[in-house]
Amino acid sequence: MARTRKSFICQSCGATSGKWAGQCEACGEWNSILEEQTSHHPAGLGKISPHLARGRAITLSNLEGKDRPPPRLLSTINEFDRACGGGLVPGSALLISGDPGIGKSTILLQAVARLAANDIRTVYISGEESISQVRMRAKRLGLDHSPVRLGAETNLRDILTTLDKEPGLQVVVIDSIQTMYADTADSAPGTVTQVRTCAQELIRYAKARNVCVLLVGHVTKDGQIAGPRVLEHMVDTVLYFEGDRGHQFRILRAVKNRFGGTDEIGVFEMSDLGLQEVLNPSALFIGNRSGDISGSAIFAGMEGSRPMLMEIQALVAPSSLGQPRRAVVGWDSGRLAMIIAVLDGRCGLGLGAYDIYLNVAGGLRITEPAADMAVAAALISSLSDRPIAKETILFGEISLSGEIRPVSQADARLKESAKLGFVHAYMPANIKHKGKGMKLKELDQITKLVDLIAQDTL
Repeated sequence: MARTRKSFICQSCGATSGKWAGQCEACGEWNSILEEQTSHHPAGLGKISPHLARGRAITLSNLEGKDRPPPRLLSTINEFDRACGGGLVPGSALLISGDPGIGKSTILLQAVARLAANDIRTVYISGEESISQVRMRAKRLGLDHSPVRLGAETNLRDILTTLDKEPGLQVVVIDSIQTMYADTADSAPGTVTQVRTCAQELIRYAKARNVCVLLVGHVTKDGQIAGPRVLEHMVDTVLYFEGDRGHQFRILRAVKNRFGGTDEIGVFEMSDLGLQEVLNPSALFIGNRSGDISGSAIFAGMEGSRPMLMEIQALVAPSSLGQPRRAVVGWDSGRLAMIIAVLDGRCGLGLGAYDIYLNVAGGLRITEPAADMAVAAALISSLSDRPIAKETILFGEISLSGEIRPVSQADARLKESAKLGFVHAYMPANIKHKGKGMKLKELDQITKLVDLIAQDTL
């Protein structure tokens, strides 16, 4: 007979311990350990050796086969479909996470409304808002006439029973997974046990009924998805909603996708009518740039399979502090420290004595090392007070030896730049490229970039 046992689980990382402690030894969080009830079988009862109990034999096959690609449900919101890998896959589970108020519920309501308009049967279950609140949002967005089925419930058993009675159901939205609770788990909603149990049941339902389930996930104060880390491993796709409330732009980024590429992004702009997709992000992010201001450089970057031009702004100012200040927005501060060290050690610029402020315009965040050359150019331009020509783009990785290393997908970067009217491109040497319609300058050392800006020829 199964009996209950007390266990203590960290609500931040999911680590289990035999006794309560003020600080979790696994993740270091304070006051995150809560007592929960779990069930187990006494020794010798309910346990059967895998060698004694025989199950059914599974079918094995070869890697070679003729499987068709999975069908897609298109929401006709191109940026949303792009981030999902080309559309929603029936029988898959997607986890969408982001800061409070960034637009998770809004984009999902817009997506299911588009799907329902295309005769795709959808259900929207809200555990945080009442039906009247969801209707108010839909009316504000102009979606109040969409044939979307609404529900407000947090009991998982009741939700699954209701979904089973909906004929031909194809897409389900659960907003949010942290508010759901299963009566089979003796713990409060939002705890590690409840989140894991509810997610398992919903994913099992998605696979069994061939229904696409979209889960909304909360984030912690450091931007990680709340609940156990295993939640991200259980779902098929993980999407992060990024953006700053001070900017109108929102980035929907795929960090995991079993049915598509990772690092794909969708760009949206927040407006009175909800989130509007941005069809040409490059032109929007660099549209208000002035060409006669020092410290500004255009980086030709890649976001997944999409080339995107971004403006990098730098300000180098004399410091009166014993330890000069470094402020970075939209880029890795450790990477900036490395670029400063290379410019000081290999080029003798002496940036270590200055306050340095670096910003990626538009609220974007750059992660690829190909931005090194554009960052270095912005720093050198600000230090020498020499502006970089407005029709110039830069990309390339800088090594600790001062070499400029090649990066991938140079042709796509150059093609996007030429389409937007850029004429000059400064890039690493030894790259196979076409670059039609642009004047290309290949650099192999960072010292050559310093000389070009100092001579006012960049």
